[in-house]
Amino acid sequence: MWERATTYLVTIGEELIQYLGNPSVLYQLAIIAVLYLPAWLVSLKVEPRLEARAREIKGRRGLLRVIASFLRRMEWLFFALFLGIAWFATSIAGWPGRNHLIYSAMLLSGTWLAINVVSNVIRSRLIAKTFAWLAWIYVATAIFGITDDIVAFLSSTSIGLGDTITLLVILKGILLFGALLWASFMFGGFAEKRISNIEELTPSLRVLIGKIVRISLIVLAVMIGMSSLNIDLTALTVLSGAVGVGLGFGLQKVVSNFISGIIILMDESIKPGDTITLGETFGWIRELRARFVSVVTRDGREFLIPNEDFITTQVINWSFSDRFVRLDVPFGVSYDSDPHQVSALAIEAAASVDRVAASGKPPVCWMTEFGDSSINFLLRFWIDDPQQGLTNVRGKVLLAVWDMFKEHGVNIPFPHREIIVKTPIELQSGAGNAPAAD
Repeated sequence: MWERATTYLVTIGEELIQYLGNPSVLYQLAIIAVLYLPAWLVSLKVEPRLEARAREIKGRRGLLRVIASFLRRMEWLFFALFLGIAWFATSIAGWPGRNHLIYSAMLLSGTWLAINVVSNVIRSRLIAKTFAWLAWIYVATAIFGITDDIVAFLSSTSIGLGDTITLLVILKGILLFGALLWASFMFGGFAEKRISNIEELTPSLRVLIGKIVRISLIVLAVMIGMSSLNIDLTALTVLSGAVGVGLGFGLQKVVSNFISGIIILMDESIKPGDTITLGETFGWIRELRARFVSVVTRDGREFLIPNEDFITTQVINWSFSDRFVRLDVPFGVSYDSDPHQVSALAIEAAASVDRVAASGKPPVCWMTEFGDSSINFLLRFWIDDPQQGLTNVRGKVLLAVWDMFKEHGVNIPFPHREIIVKTPIELQSGAGNAPAAD
C-alpha cells in the first residue's frame, strides 16, 4: 500500500514540475498573485461601510451572523471578481495562451467564500472547520479534474482486513458516521427541548422520553452507517469480542449509573427542581443526566453525583410528595411574661415574613417546658421554596420575633447564677494564744 502511495505521489510531483515549467502557467500565477493586493485594499474600504449598515438590522440574529461572516471575507469576493475580469480580458486578448489557471483560481476563491460563510453558521467549531476543509478539497479536486484519479487510488488500496476494506471505504465510513452522528445529536437535542416544554408530562417523564429519543437516534445512525458501508463483520469478530470483554469489566460503573438513571426516571423518586439532602450535600436538582445528577447548592457549587448513589444510599427528598418544608425555631422568655401573649406574638411575627406567608400554612407556637432560667417555646412555620435557603428564612423569623418582643416588652433572659458568700465570724483570743480557726 505504501509503495503504491509513494509511486503515486512521485508521479504527481513530476507532472507538477513539468506543468510549472510552462511560461504561460508562470504568467497566470503572477497575475493571480498581483490581483490579490487590490482586492484586499478595496475590502478594507468597503467592509466598514457595509458593516455599519448591517448593524442597523435588529432582531434577526441568524441573518446578522451570515452577513457578518460574509463581510469578514470581502477580499475573497473582490479577488474572485478581479480574477473574472482578468479571465475575460485574457480570453479576448488571447494572451498568455491558455488561461485555465486564472479560471480555476476564480472558481476556487468564490467557492472558498461560499464555504466559509456556510460553515460559520454551524455552531460547533470542529464540525464547521471539518466541513469547510473537506468541501473545499472536494471542489478543488473537481475543478482540477483529478477526482477520478484519487477515487481510483483509494478504492484500489486495501488495509489488510480483506479486499472490501479499502481507504475509500474507510474515508466514506468516517464521513458517513460523522454526518449521521451529528444529525442524530442535533435532532436529539431538538426533540429533547420540545419534549421538555410539554406541560402535560411530569418532569421525570420528560427527561426519560428525551433520553430514549436521543439514544434511539444514535443507535439508528450507527445501524444505518454499518449497513450502508457493506462491511464484512466476520473479519472483526475476534476484535469485537475482545473489546466487549474489556468494556464489560472496565465500564461496570458506567453501565450501573446508566441503568440507575433509567430507574430513577421511571420511579420518579427525584426530579428536576426537587430539594434533596444526600449525605452532607443539601441543594436542589438542576438536571438529570444519563450518568449523573446535577445538584446545585446555595453557595453556587454544583455537585455531579453518580446515579448509583441515589439508588444505594439514603436520600432525603424534601419535595417528593409536596414542596412544603417545616422549620422549627426554639426560644425562651423570662418567667414574668404571659405565655399566651408570647405565643400569639411569635405567631404574628413569623406570619409577617414574606416566605412564610407565601406558603399559605399558618405558623404555630407551643410552650415546651419550664426551663432553669426561662419558659421555653417552639415556633414552627412552613415554606414552599426550600431551594431559596433555610438559614436565611430562620434568621428573618428570629429578627421578626425579636422586634415583636421588644415592642411589647417581652424579655428574653440569659442564663445566670446567684452566688451567696457568707461572712466568717471572728473569735476573740487571749494573749499568747493563737487565733482560733474557723
